[in-house]
Amino acid sequence: MDGESCIRKAYELIFHSDFEGAIIWFEKAIELEPENASYYHKCAVSCARSGKWSKAKIYSDVAEKLEPDNEEFRFHSGVIQAKLIVAEVNGLLNDTPPNLSLAAERLRFAVMLDPLCFDAFYTLALVCSTDGLLDEAIEHAREALRLDPQHSTARRLFADISRKRRMERIRTTTRRK
Repeated sequence: MDGESCIRKAYELIFHSDFEGAIIWFEKAIELEPENASYYHKCAVSCARSGKWSKAKIYSDVAEKLEPDNEEFRFHSGVIQAKLIVAEVNGLLNDTPPNLSLAAERLRFAVMLDPLCFDAFYTLALVCSTDGLLDEAIEHAREALRLDPQHSTARRLFADISRKRRMERIRTTTRRK
């Protein structure tokens, strides 16, 4: 069996919603043709769709290394890395006390890698709001809502940040008088 036959089998399994089986066939294709970057990329996409982000990152890195000028591979690698950063930040936020400045720095990088990552924008808005960076928080909350206008928690966060900013402006104006 050759690599293309394995790829066809993988797609057949995807068509039947057997994503785990598809990953196995993508990996067989990779074993048969280890220099074929598209096989690594296809496997990375399937791993990502299955929520196997660490495994997706490994395959995506190899695809990008084999074809460094491939924009699609580079973009998908960024998407995967952004998801991993959001997961890492969620861990940082569980620390006592949470490292808000490091979390914000990592999330700013995540949104640069994947400008369509709702979770990164939403979490960055939450972190900035908690850290008192209300102007930045409102921008990130606005972007999260642009990406998912029906997200009720993001709507609530946007409203809360807007309210905090208004209160801060009132306090600042009152102090000046």
